[in-house]
Amino acid sequence: MLEKLRELGIRDDLIDEIKKFRESYPAEKSYEARIPKLEQFYYGKDVWEQAITAILCGQNLLLVGHKATGKNLFAENLTGVFMRPRWDVSFHVNMDAASLIGMDTFRGGEVTFRPGPVYTAAKTGGFTVLDEINMAKSEAMAVLHATLDFRRTIDVPGYERIELHPATRFIATMNYGYSGTKELNEALVSRFAVIQMPMIAKESLIKLIRKNSPAIREDAAEELAALFLDLQKKCENAEISSKALDLRGLLGAIDLMEKGLDIHTALDMGIANKSFDPYEQTLIRDTIQARISRKIQRKDVFRKK
Repeated sequence: MLEKLRELGIRDDLIDEIKKFRESYPAEKSYEARIPKLEQFYYGKDVWEQAITAILCGQNLLLVGHKATGKNLFAENLTGVFMRPRWDVSFHVNMDAASLIGMDTFRGGEVTFRPGPVYTAAKTGGFTVLDEINMAKSEAMAVLHATLDFRRTIDVPGYERIELHPATRFIATMNYGYSGTKELNEALVSRFAVIQMPMIAKESLIKLIRKNSPAIREDAAEELAALFLDLQKKCENAEISSKALDLRGLLGAIDLMEKGLDIHTALDMGIANKSFDPYEQTLIRDTIQARISRKIQRKDVFRKK
């Protein structure tokens, strides 16, 4: 991963600081399996340098942006680059403080404390990804205020007060405009360094497609990237909803094509069928057909193995 950062043009002094961080805080053997093994890479030099600098300064991150900007991929990349065990928390309306910190449970006929992901990450120096943080109930996040600010502590009711491991960091993500989301309050936002995640550039998207499917032809990767950007523009202009703007869906559709499925059927499954509105499906399919001919075959998309 450090070589990838060098290829991207990340400053040598930041890469040296990452090495020192890894050496200073080696992950515990029992949690090494939680360190992400990275298969995809986020391409964005400025975002990388902002995030690395913030983490080295001991700050937590809030990654903000629209759908398909690579927030979760980038959070995973950061965790892997710093060689930290990762815990994921996906927020929903029923998530409470006990789900984050831990709760009482019966074990061996006794009431004992079962630690939650935030508590465990705090003790072991892990990175915790707080996914869709703007879906969390205020009372659930309130318990993390002392954890996320300069105090770096967790009070476990009825048990102990613990200090966070020096390597512990929190990386939160949020999308705009999803059902069930809300504005974050100022007290919570002030505890993060905020990065506005840009929409993926065409060059980066082509790299991602070719990394995901090494057998794809260069011109085919360019056309599929251009298709995604066409859908992105229609989404920005409110011609279609964000349901079809699914980068994972596009990569999944390419995998289906490589396995021999008809090109347009694969794109239906990965993109068009994500919308359940017949009119919108027609708009999406028209956009696809404007880029990808009905006559195109698998041999036109992939090189022979």
